[in-house]
Amino acid sequence: MKRLALIAAAVLAAGTISASAACNGDTSTETALGAGSGALVGGLASHSLVGAVVGGVGGGLIGNSIGHSNNRADCRRAAAASRHYYVDGDGHRHYYYR
Repeated sequence: MKRLALIAAAVLAAGTISASAACNGDTSTETALGAGSGALVGGLASHSLVGAVVGGVGGGLIGNSIGHSNNRADCRRAAAASRHYYVDGDGHRHYYYR
């Protein structure tokens, strides 16, 4: 039982690590990590297969939601990086010339 709890803790820790910052709309990594973590926690908490399934579905939904949130933040960051100007303290735009 201790070994299974350590494995569950390792999966939960891995689930907190962001996959990669990309504005591509892909949420599969977060969904898979959420489903795996939820299944482990649900199985350990209920000691049954039904608990693991319910935990996996719930974790997958939460992971997918986190993935969408991360993608929105990544898209905002990419849009800000693509601007070809900066605004100084007086509110004036200064353009970069390439």
